[in-house]
Formats: sequence, C-alpha cells, structure tokens
Amino acid sequence: MTTTTLAVLVPLLPFLGAAAGLLLGRAAPGFVRPLAVLPPLASLVLAALVAVRQGGDAAVDAGTELTPTGSVPIELALHIDGFAALVAVLVACVAACVQIYSTGYLRDDPRYPSYAALVSLFTSAMLLVVYSGDLIVLLVGWEVMGICSYFLVGHYWETPEARAASLKAFLVTKLGDVPFLIGLFALAGDAGSFRITRVLGAVTSGGIGHPTLIALLLLAGVAGKSAQFPLHTWLPDAMAGPTPVSALIHAATMVAAGVYFVARLLPLFEASRAAMVVLAVMAAVTMAGSAVAALAQDDIKRVLAYSTVGQLGYMTGALAVGDRGAAVFHLLAHGAFKALLFLAAGVVIHAAGTNSLAAMSRMRGLGDRVPDAYWTMTVALLALAAIPPFSGFFSKESVLGAAEHVTQGHTGHAPGAAGWIVLVAGLLTALLTAAYAARLWLLAFRGRGAEAPDHGRQPLTMTVVLWVLAIPSLAFGGLAYRVLPDWFDGRDLTPTPLTSVLGTGLALAGGLLTYGAWQRTTALAARTPLGAVAAHPEGDAGLVEAEAIATHEPAYGDLAHASDPADPGRLLLGPLHRPAAAGFHLDAVYTALFVRPVRAAASLVRFLDREVVDTYVRGAAALPRLLGAAVRRAQTGNVQTYVSALLAGTVVLAVAVLLVATGA
Repeated sequence: MTTTTLAVLVPLLPFLGAAAGLLLGRAAPGFVRPLAVLPPLASLVLAALVAVRQGGDAAVDAGTELTPTGSVPIELALHIDGFAALVAVLVACVAACVQIYSTGYLRDDPRYPSYAALVSLFTSAMLLVVYSGDLIVLLVGWEVMGICSYFLVGHYWETPEARAASLKAFLVTKLGDVPFLIGLFALAGDAGSFRITRVLGAVTSGGIGHPTLIALLLLAGVAGKSAQFPLHTWLPDAMAGPTPVSALIHAATMVAAGVYFVARLLPLFEASRAAMVVLAVMAAVTMAGSAVAALAQDDIKRVLAYSTVGQLGYMTGALAVGDRGAAVFHLLAHGAFKALLFLAAGVVIHAAGTNSLAAMSRMRGLGDRVPDAYWTMTVALLALAAIPPFSGFFSKESVLGAAEHVTQGHTGHAPGAAGWIVLVAGLLTALLTAAYAARLWLLAFRGRGAEAPDHGRQPLTMTVVLWVLAIPSLAFGGLAYRVLPDWFDGRDLTPTPLTSVLGTGLALAGGLLTYGAWQRTTALAARTPLGAVAAHPEGDAGLVEAEAIATHEPAYGDLAHASDPADPGRLLLGPLHRPAAAGFHLDAVYTALFVRPVRAAASLVRFLDREVVDTYVRGAAALPRLLGAAVRRAQTGNVQTYVSALLAGTVVLAVAVLLVATGA
C-alpha cells in the first residue's frame, strides 16, 4: 500500500468501528469489545507505518476536490509532516490503551456499547484533524470531537453534575468556535483556498491582509478547545465523566487539537507580533493560575484536570516564542504521562469502589492496596514535576530553553516580551507543579483518611496498560530530544544549562516545601484523635484553632472547609486557598458578566413578545372576531326578519337618495 492509502485508513478504521459498534451493540453484544479494541490497535500499527515511511522527510501531500464551490474549493486532502506523523501515533496509542482499560473499568456498565463507539468516533475525529490538509475537513473533525465530548462527559447522565458538565463543555467550546469559524473563512478568503499548504504560502508571500485580526479570531477557538484562559473553566468540571474519557480528552484528543492547530499554522501567528504577545500572556496566566488552583483541589481528578490546563499553557507558551518543535515535543511527552496519571487515578478510584472517594483527604493505605497504580503513578508524577531523567524534564526544558533564546534575541520570530513572559511564568509554574504533584502523592498514598473497603485486585486489562504507559513516561524524553529535531524543522531540543538548573531547582524546592508542610500539618493533626474532628462543635476549623491556641502555633489558613487537617496545600496557600479551590470564582464572574445579562435580556424579549407583540396580534384578531359575531347575530333564519331588514334598508336608501338629490 502507498503511504497515502495507509494514512486514509488510520482515521477510517476507528470510524468504521464506531459505526459497527453502534449498530451491533445491542444485537450482538459479544462483538462490542473486539469492535472497541481492534480498530484503534490497527490504526496504531498503520500510524506507526506512516511515521516510519514519512521519516521526518518532506511532507506527504495528497488531495482531491471534495465538492465544487464556485469560489474557494474544499478538498479532501492529507498533509503529513513529522509533526502529524508522530501526533497520530500518540493519538492512536492512547486511544488503544483507553479502550483496553475501559473493558475492565466499565465491564458492568450497561451503556458500555455506546461509550466504546463514541470513544472510537472521538479517536477518528482527532486523527482526521491531525492528518487533514484542508481547513474545512479539519473543522469537521474539530466539531465532531465537540459533540463526542458532550456525550462522553455526560455518560453518567443520571447525576446532575454530569449533565451540567457536559452542557458546560459543549457551550464554552462553542463560544470559542464561533469566532474560530469566522477566522477560518477570513483566512481562506485572503488565501483563496482552505488548503493548508496554500494558506501558508499566502502567509509567506504577504497575501494575508489582516493577520492580527485573523490570528486573534482563531485563538478564541484554540482557547476553548485547549482549555486556555479565559475559556478553560469547562475542563475541571468535565471530570464528572468516566475516568478513561478524561485520559483520552486530556492526553491525546480535544485539548491537544488547539495546540496542534496553532503549530500547523504557526507562520500565520508569527506574522502578527501582537498575536504572539497575546498568546504569551494567555499561556502565562493559564499555566500559573491553573497550578495554584491545582494545589487547592481535593478531588484527585480535578488536580489532574488543572494540571492539564497548566501543561497546555507550556505548549502554547512554546508556540508564543515561535518554537513549535518544543510545543509538540511537550505535547507528546505530556500525552504519555497524563494518560498514565488519569488511568492510575482510575485504578485508585476503582479500588475504593466508588467515585465519591476521589477526594484525596479520604484516602488511606492505598499504596499497599494498589501497588501497580502506586509505582506507575509515582513515575508519572515525577515526569509531571519535570524531575530528570523522566520525560517531562526534557520536554519542559525545551519550552523554557526556547523562551530563554527569545529573551536573548536569538530569534526574530517572536517579540522579546513574549519570551520574558513565558520564561518567568514557566519557572514559577515549575515550582507550583512539583508542589501539587508532591501533595497529590502524599495525600493519595500516605493520607490519614478513612480506610476504604478492599474490593480486591483490579482487572489485568487495567494494570497492564499502566505499565505500558510508564515506559514512555520514563524513557521517551531522554531519547526523543536527540531524534525529534530531524522531524521538527531541525530545531535543537537539547536542554540548556541555565533553565535546566533553574527549573529543576525550583521543582525540587516545590516538592520539599510541600513535604515539609505535610509533615508539620500531619504532626499537628496527629495530636488529636481522628474522631474528634467530627465531635468538635466547630468541625475541622474549631479543632485546629483549639490546637493552635494550646500549642501557641499559628492556625493553618482556611481550615474551616478542610476535610483533612493534614492537607499541606492549605498551609502553603494560606488565605489564597479558598479562592484557588473555587477556581478563583471565574464561573461566578462569568455568570455575573454574561449569564445573568443574557438571561435578563431573554426575559425582556419574552415579556415584549408576550405582552406587546402578542397584544397587537390578539387585537388584530379580535376586531374581525367581533364583526363576525355581530354578523352572525343577524343570521336568524327567520324569513320575516330578512324581509323586514330588506324593506328597512330600502327605505334608508331611498331617504338617503332623496336627501342627496335635495341637497344637490
């Protein structure tokens, strides 16, 4: 087979698996799991073959006109360069792992057939985005992912949290997709084509008339899809869906699509210095703010969700300094260890037997109960914290190194301000990332919560996947930074000494600070029996305040809302803990600024429609109705009445004619 044929089959096989799964799910339940697992595995093999054949050389381009439009053509086109080839392998790999894992995690779920089919469709849509060489075809995959996320996040639709989260994810991403669509049409109008290669050619030749406006419109869609500030609020709430879905969304689909899109069209964004600065500010606020929020969350999946938001901020930061190689390098490394983190968290939750025990403050003794999750999650957290030699260190340092080069004026693709913004925010986030990673590990595996019932060993399909993903989380970075430059425009990805020392030092400092805070709070909490927390009339806050007074030690921040007085995040954040735990109340701000005014406007329109417009309509109908009633009364059916009326009318007419004649 040719490379083009293989590439067409990569997204097509999961799509066919999804269609077959939806059709046969109820009629032939025995085929559901093979139809869920085999297509993504086949796509993984084919994507790997495409990557080997492409080999980082010249891009594979092929296309045919999909439909005549009379002006700007729409083409079913492929554009497979080194970025696309490797990202497709990541997507197929994570999707296959998620499908295998789900056969155990959702083995008793009555809606598993539809779930598996939607995951396959989700995978197919992302692969279409990755390989597409036409912006309209890319948009199709982009929007199919949106509807798949709606259904998958709302899988447990019986719960109000899942219903609200699915609606929020759909609406917030659509809010960004509207300007995104306008930007695509404006871009194609200037370039005369939706074909990505022709669009980039138009950018190079200066054929794009308003690059800043188009770039900002496209960034709105990217912010929604990749959960960047200010449209990031949907992603933490999306944790109401099944944990394998979270792994798929966070590691390889949906949120990765926005970053990948900017990497594909980076020359367009580089044509506008203002757009690059906006991208840098968006990345800085996203990565730092989400890291602080992660340090305050109690739900293990929300910690990982905010972590994803922050790591995506690193990727957009790399793009803001003009290094798409560093951005996609971190995308690949992050995909492996974030999938591992979510799937390991799923094992922890599965071991407890209920999603309600996702709260880390209620976990106890899980390190010995789930050794596979314990060890693999430790590897993934070290990669997340960018501790050498784990993969996250090399990919994150490539981002910081790219920002440092810009601050030194070594590249003309991005303004120096963007470099400084990304570098400072990235170093601060390195400290905070290690802090919340250490906190998650301590609370989940060394916590003082209630002992959960033992539900036995986890299915083999769940634990094997963890060890498979642990391999790239440990070894990918050290190998990739030497090989990937040949695939990524030849840009050097070697860690630079300055940022390596600063980043690693800050990460170690963050971990040690968290450990010290955990020891201190644990020592304080241990002085009082656990049962006294519930017995104390003021709950956790009263207990800790009383202990603080008795020992002349300071109270540990906002403990009034704590589930575990040994939470080091409260000591580290102090008064910042409450707003950080609530996501800095951005949802409340958006409700006040947008939701309530829209609802008020809708109420006003409804009032005007009901009380004003409908009144005129009812009035216009009332007059004919009254006239009809009057005429109806005259129709008595009595011949004498009709003759009398005829004579009376004749007399009236005669008198009128006489009066007119006399007046004349």
